[in-house]
Amino acid sequence: MRRRMFVTCALPPSVKTLLTTDYDVTFAGETRVPTADEIIAGIAGHDVLLVTAPTQVDRALIARLPDSVKAVATYSVGNEHLDLAAAAAHGLAVFSTPDVLTDACAEAALLLMLGAARRATEAIALLREGRWQGWTPIQLNGVGITGKRLGIVGMGRLGRAIADRARAFGMAVDYHNRRRLAEDLEAGATYHATIEGLLAVSQFLVLACPATEQTRGLLDGEHIALLPEGAIVVNIGRGAVVVDEDLIAALAGGRLAAAGLDVFDGEPAVHPGYFALPNVFMLPHIGSATIETREAMGRILLDGLRALWAGQSAVNRLV
Repeated sequence: MRRRMFVTCALPPSVKTLLTTDYDVTFAGETRVPTADEIIAGIAGHDVLLVTAPTQVDRALIARLPDSVKAVATYSVGNEHLDLAAAAAHGLAVFSTPDVLTDACAEAALLLMLGAARRATEAIALLREGRWQGWTPIQLNGVGITGKRLGIVGMGRLGRAIADRARAFGMAVDYHNRRRLAEDLEAGATYHATIEGLLAVSQFLVLACPATEQTRGLLDGEHIALLPEGAIVVNIGRGAVVVDEDLIAALAGGRLAAAGLDVFDGEPAVHPGYFALPNVFMLPHIGSATIETREAMGRILLDGLRALWAGQSAVNRLV
C-alpha cells in the first residue's frame, strides 16, 4: 500500500505532482489553512503531515496526532512554528527545506537593495498613477550601490550568497556572525566580532539571520543610531529582528535613506506606519518565490522522507 500524506497548504501544481508520485495525498489547504481540529478530523490513516509556517504544530496538536503519523514535513526553512522537543518526545521525524532557497532569497535581497536605493516605490507610483511628466535631471535621484560598503548580519549560506552577488556590484563586504568564518568562506569579507562594529561601517545593512533569543529586536533605535547617516536597511531574514516603530521613526525622520523589506513581524499583518513612507520598498515575503525553488523544496522533503522509510539519515532532518 502507498503511504498517505496530509497537506495543510496550497502548493504549485508541479509540486503537487511531485508529491503524488510517492504518496496518496490529501490536499486540505487549497483555499485556507485548516484549523487544528480540522487537521485531526482528516488526518487519520495518514503517514505524513506536511505544513508550512501558518500551521502551528505545537505540543497540543502533536499530542492529538494519530499513531499512523510518523513524520512532519515543513515546506519551509524556518521551523519556529514547530515544537521540535514535543515532536521528538512523540517519536516524530521532522524535515525542513534547507539550502534550496538560498539563491532565490539572495536574488530577492539584491532586488530589495536596488528597489530601496533607486526609490522604486515612488517611481512605480508616479507611473501607475499617471503623474509622470517626463524625464528631468532632478527626478527621483536615488543612491548607487556600486562601491558602497555592505554589512551583512548572518553569514550563513544566504549571507554568503548575497555577498557573492554584491561583489559583482563592486561592493565591499563586512559581516557579523556568531563565529568567524574560515578564510575560504569569507572570500575577502571583513569580520566584525560585535554588531556595533559592523553597524558603524554599513552604508547598506542586510539582515539575513534567523529570529532567535539573541536576534529578536536586534535592529532597534539604539542600533539604528550607530549606522552611517543615510544608510539603507534590507531585511530578508525574519521580521522579528526589527523593531518596527524604531525603523519607521528613522525612515520618517531622514536618519535612514530607505529600507527594503520582504519580511514583517507578525505577518501577514504589516505595521501601518510603513505604508505612509515612500522610502520603503516592500515585498510580501516572496524571497523564495521562484518555481525552481518551490519544486526543489518539494524534492528535498521527498528525499528526506524516503531516507526515513529506508532507515537512513537525511541532511534535512531536524529531529
